[in-house]
Amino acid sequence: MDQRLPVRGTARGPRGAGAAALLLALVVLAAGCTAGTGGVEGKPGAAGVRDPYFPRLGNGGYDVTHYDLTLDVDPDEQTLRGTAEITARATQDLSSFNLDLAGLTVESATVEGRPAAVNRAGNELTLRTDAKVEDRLHKGETFRTVVRYSGSPKTLTDADDSEEGWLPTDDGAVALGEPTGSMAWFPGNHHPGDKASYDLTVTVPKGLTAVSNGVPAGPPVTAGDRTTYRWHTAEPMASYVATLAVGRFTTTTSTMAGGITVFTAVDPESAKASARTVARVPEVVEWEAGHFGPYPFSATGAIVERTGDSGYALETQNRPFFPGPPSMELLVHEMAHQWFGDSVTPATWRDMWLNEGLATYTEWLWAEEKEDTPAQESFDEAYEDEDNWAFPPADPPSAADISEQPVYGRGAMVIHKIREAVDDDEEFFALLAGWAKAHRHGNATTADFTAYVEKATGEDLSELWKDWLYGESRPAADG
Repeated sequence: MDQRLPVRGTARGPRGAGAAALLLALVVLAAGCTAGTGGVEGKPGAAGVRDPYFPRLGNGGYDVTHYDLTLDVDPDEQTLRGTAEITARATQDLSSFNLDLAGLTVESATVEGRPAAVNRAGNELTLRTDAKVEDRLHKGETFRTVVRYSGSPKTLTDADDSEEGWLPTDDGAVALGEPTGSMAWFPGNHHPGDKASYDLTVTVPKGLTAVSNGVPAGPPVTAGDRTTYRWHTAEPMASYVATLAVGRFTTTTSTMAGGITVFTAVDPESAKASARTVARVPEVVEWEAGHFGPYPFSATGAIVERTGDSGYALETQNRPFFPGPPSMELLVHEMAHQWFGDSVTPATWRDMWLNEGLATYTEWLWAEEKEDTPAQESFDEAYEDEDNWAFPPADPPSAADISEQPVYGRGAMVIHKIREAVDDDEEFFALLAGWAKAHRHGNATTADFTAYVEKATGEDLSELWKDWLYGESRPAADG
């Protein structure tokens, strides 16, 4: 209930047994207001989950289990009209809750079929449905929210001045979400700590293709001058690795060992230059599975845009995005993220090195086994690079630094030092595969990783963590 029971002074109040009886009655009534199934009082869900670098990103009070997004995209006008059906479970009694959404106009919202009052403050939507006691959400309750919205999705600028969100291309657009950009094209709980399954239905002009994560949920359907594509992602996915690419693509579909769907979409201008590398996607997936354990998803592949449409690659789940023909080094890196980043996802953005250090080390392993360049040589080169020593990989100074060189290069050096400490490659690769298995489709922190490694090896590695993971200065190379 919204009403608070009055608390009054006792100087003139009842005394003795009568006062005790009244006090007991008030306690019982208050308990009924907060715990009874028909009179839950509830409180607002937090606006943000206090991430170390993005404190207002994500929202408290609920856990999303599924997004069902229906979008109609006009690439010429760079507009979209969308409906987001969000299924979630309340983790507390809720009087209201928030969604993250940047820029787009909310036309209506309902919660469990009832109209919701919507307040907007920057990128925060607050939805409230508890005008009546029976409309409030109880802890443990699964509920469905439907938000209808439209407008011109934004291109957002990161703290490090790179662009994300909705990025127009010559023949369409691509949506890239790391670290906060997914709020530019759909409302949600946009922190990596809240993963969900997805269904995406996208309608675009006939002649264009809409590519997203997961597997195609049926063939495209054309009606008049519009074509609709449907995509299904069964495994949990953090919103920052959700993607949508609209444009003219040449697509191929095949099946590799284990029944994994391989779907690639390549801009015709990049087709010739990328053909040889993209054809090796199954080879890379199988090679990495040999080191890190079974591939964690039902689909793989790649999205390759024309050079110049976007400035960076991203490990979008199931099929990484490339801003032009990728090198083998880049393909190996982004595919490694399917284990480290997409399946095992950082609990906060401070844990980013767990993604990038392991993916960078995978490049070193590929060079060692496929190109006769020992991982020690890659380590030595990284060790001599001054850029790797700007700060500790597990403690970037600010949001602008979470994608800087120490997170990658020095992060990979930490993994190499673990390999040296284990001193047995069979045990080392079993260690990496065990990590991927232990947190498959979940979230993990740096503390989870260091505790796991010490338990798996039976060694006290506190000096390694102190010098290589958290140390401010460069330790001796053989330390």
